[in-house]
Amino acid sequence: MKDKTIAILETRVHQQMADLVRKRGGHPFSAPALAELPDLDPDSISGLIGEWIGQTPALFIFQTGVGTRALFALTDQLGLTDELLDVLSRSRVAVRGPKPTGALRARKVRIDLSADDPFTTREVLTQLHGFALSGKRVVVQRYGDVNRDLRDALEHRGAVVTELATYRWGLPEDVQPLLKLIDALERGQIDLVAFTSAAQASNLFTVARESGRSATLQQGLRQTRIASIGPVCSAALSALGVRVDVEASPPKLGPFFEVIDRCLTTGA
Repeated sequence: MKDKTIAILETRVHQQMADLVRKRGGHPFSAPALAELPDLDPDSISGLIGEWIGQTPALFIFQTGVGTRALFALTDQLGLTDELLDVLSRSRVAVRGPKPTGALRARKVRIDLSADDPFTTREVLTQLHGFALSGKRVVVQRYGDVNRDLRDALEHRGAVVTELATYRWGLPEDVQPLLKLIDALERGQIDLVAFTSAAQASNLFTVARESGRSATLQQGLRQTRIASIGPVCSAALSALGVRVDVEASPPKLGPFFEVIDRCLTTGA
């Protein structure tokens, strides 16, 4: 990607991605598209833990480290951490990847099921194969948005699903970098846009719509290359009418930058 300009919409690992672009001789164009907003309701969490003490869910699924830590930070404040730990000790605990694993182990929570690399919904469901779910209560720690594929799959198997909101994705307070990205796309100054989540695509289009620049954004994206971190992100882009040129497999940063490099150097 020598001398190529890569638009980065990532927030959480923005600096890591920018460094990877520079390491490969490219120029990062930073336009963070997400803000991580707390979405924990103390009264709701207190009520849920009270319910779980009397009727323990069959399964908890933790999807993110940041959400898991946020949950325990709130129960610490409420004085309910011991009650939560007791509930978890009497339930099955599944994790989506190493980050929620680390957060739970820090609290000495036993982990029964762990998704394999690349830690997607598919691997979570594979771990649950043969696990009786019909009529069972399953608690899913939500990440920035609802994981509809996971919820639908669980409900299809008869589970009674409770979504546990811990944080949500919102628009960044400063949307000027996104507006500058739309300008740069219009001028043909961006060689590739790297999308690492469906929410980034949604927010970029929201900013374009609210500024009256939807058509400009669509045209700009048509004249550059588009890279997607994985199938969920690709589906969201396709729904917005955006052509995806390359997609990482598995959906991780290493393979993502490999396909971006290949796309920019060979056009494949």
